[in-house]
Amino acid sequence: MLKFCSLYSGSSGNSLFVSSNNTKILIDCGTSCKKICEGLASIDSSIEDIDAILVTHEHSDHVQSLGMVSKKFNIPVYANLETWNAMEKQKEKITSNNIKIFNNDEDFSLNDLTIHPFSTPHDAANPCGFNIHNGKKKLSIATDLGHMDNNIFSKLENSSFVLLESNYDPEILKVSKYPFLLKKRIAGPNGHLSNETAGKTISALIKKDLKQVVLGHLSKENNFPELAYQTVAEQLMENNADINKIRLSVASRNEPGKIINI
Repeated sequence: MLKFCSLYSGSSGNSLFVSSNNTKILIDCGTSCKKICEGLASIDSSIEDIDAILVTHEHSDHVQSLGMVSKKFNIPVYANLETWNAMEKQKEKITSNNIKIFNNDEDFSLNDLTIHPFSTPHDAANPCGFNIHNGKKKLSIATDLGHMDNNIFSKLENSSFVLLESNYDPEILKVSKYPFLLKKRIAGPNGHLSNETAGKTISALIKKDLKQVVLGHLSKENNFPELAYQTVAEQLMENNADINKIRLSVASRNEPGKIINI
């Protein structure tokens, strides 16, 4: 069995927890070491039980405390070479035996988990999402997506669970206080995924055995949870998706969510 919990998810910091019978991992350490430890404790787990940390990309909201957490608790960190090279300040805190390198689109194993990192369109060195397999169970993590295409969609197919980015509402983004270039970046092909695109993606994935989805990485300035949920639900109805076949929820920015059994 796989278990998932979003400890923190949003533009201000990201860290996700995944476990199986024999393995516990974090995906990203984008908030403080203290908050990550507190988040794990709140779900009856411990940072000392974490077997590895996987890194999606080098932006600070994903690696803020990565070096400290790895050094303090002697945890191996897995990232691709380009990401390692782009986060030198974090890398220099991590002992050489805990620096693990993977290649996007090549499987690797962590105890009873098989991890498949896949490339994502974002303005980072070599960003990725993850498929995580345990037996016949598959969960997928896909955030920081400038757009959805057939290649990414194919990686998400046949997942029982997906954490999918639902970052912004285009109308709110238009009138936000963000400078024009930042707005252009967010809405661009290597920026973030809108609520509407997330909804359309989920509508299609329901036909590919998706059972549960958590909307993640919401913008603090250009979105809010109720709107993300409503927009996605409307897209499901517009695309004649069977809402009764899926459990839909929104990840919290500031506190751990419920543990989801997959």
